[in-house]
Amino acid sequence: MGIASTRKELAEHGIVLRKGLGQHFLVDRNIMIRVVDTAEVDRDDVVLEVGPGLGEMTSILADRARKVIAVEIDPRLAKILEEKMDRYPNVEVIREDVLKIDLRQFQGVERQKVKVVANLPYQISTPLLFRFIEAREVFTSLTLMLQKEVAERLVAPPGRKEYGPLSIFVQMFSDVSICFRVKPSAFFPPPKVESAVIRIRWKEKPVVATKDEEWFKKVVKGAMGYRRKTLINALKYSGLALQGDSETKLEGAGIDPHRRPGTLSIQEFVKLAKIL
Repeated sequence: MGIASTRKELAEHGIVLRKGLGQHFLVDRNIMIRVVDTAEVDRDDVVLEVGPGLGEMTSILADRARKVIAVEIDPRLAKILEEKMDRYPNVEVIREDVLKIDLRQFQGVERQKVKVVANLPYQISTPLLFRFIEAREVFTSLTLMLQKEVAERLVAPPGRKEYGPLSIFVQMFSDVSICFRVKPSAFFPPPKVESAVIRIRWKEKPVVATKDEEWFKKVVKGAMGYRRKTLINALKYSGLALQGDSETKLEGAGIDPHRRPGTLSIQEFVKLAKIL
């Protein structure tokens, strides 16, 4: 499917794309095949596809996987998808907002883990990645098309401007890599930015174990919310309920309270959460 045929199919169904849903359809079939190859989808796999659109990559997945679960928020597209996927008994279309459903339901009664393969709408990529991390026991790997800037945040090391809470949470629990980049011309309508395909595989054990994951998240988000300030001032402005002399605690743990939050490693953030 190319741009002309995508435009024609949308017109035939009277569909005007909704900018608020971030609808940019991948139309380059070679890129679709490369994404599925990168995900290493085979006949034993259950695959979750988010935002399948007109179902072009869905059909490629259906030809390879044991089962494909396609979650589409737009009821107009979901209806088209159901009609087109009627010939594939191994495809299930779910008309839902993926940010509002329980991701753990996809493991099913067989308790088989799921691979995620998706061209994610840009505006949901960050909150959805956090949800995937929270339900990581359900998934073996994530192969995702993202805005290039988001992909660069995922792999950024401490000290880089792209380094933030998303970098820390993803790298703490997974090995993440940028597999290849995709030009805007591969989509209809073409976005204004480049995209990148990333692959996430969960680590057997997190880089550093945390006893209280929620508190760790609050500390990271609180400190990184004021990343231009010194660490001690960022903590003061963070709204966290801190007890005692935080500056003395930091110095005692070997963390300079006058560093910028964005220079702390994952291990240092774990230590920070513990001493606070």
